[in-house]
Amino acid sequence: MRLQRLRRLENLVERLAAVLRQQPAVQPRQLQTAHDVIGLLHEQIEAIRLASYPDAVKQARAIGYLANLARQAIETGDLAARLEKLEANVEQRTTSQARRR
Repeated sequence: MRLQRLRRLENLVERLAAVLRQQPAVQPRQLQTAHDVIGLLHEQIEAIRLASYPDAVKQARAIGYLANLARQAIETGDLAARLEKLEANVEQRTTSQARRR
């Protein structure tokens, strides 16, 4: 319970500091790769963990949902990397076979 209150206070202090600096609390970011998405999801999960939610079940659901999206983004990134390697291997084989002919 104390840890939860401490997190709420930390979140409030961060928000207040952003207002006093007259900077937006959320910086715009472009999402172009799976790694970018994973970073954003990690950031949002931490924000939800630090935010004060009156209903712990809703907070847990939100974190679970974002964690599932992060898992899917990780899988997509891994598949994209594997696909790039396969494409490079096929390209290399194609060029080496063309040289032999």
